[in-house]
Amino acid sequence: MEELTLDGNAAAGILQEVFAAEVTTASGTCAGCGRVDEMGAVVVYSAGPGLVLRCRGCDSVLVKVATDGTRIWLDMSGVSSLELRPV
Repeated sequence: MEELTLDGNAAAGILQEVFAAEVTTASGTCAGCGRVDEMGAVVVYSAGPGLVLRCRGCDSVLVKVATDGTRIWLDMSGVSSLELRPV
């Protein structure tokens, strides 16, 4: 089994493809209520130091994202799955 275990660098290619996709047209599934929406259709709050994306169905937090101009912090714990269409 150990020969099947790799480090995170083995996922670099697929992750680069994933994050090069257009995210606003990606379908996200809310971990709270199961509603599926395009990410461009969710409710966004921008009053704080970052953005908070919430489900239109149950108001659960889907995504939190913040930046300091050089780094980006991304918490997607409220999205149980994200379906992307590569560009």
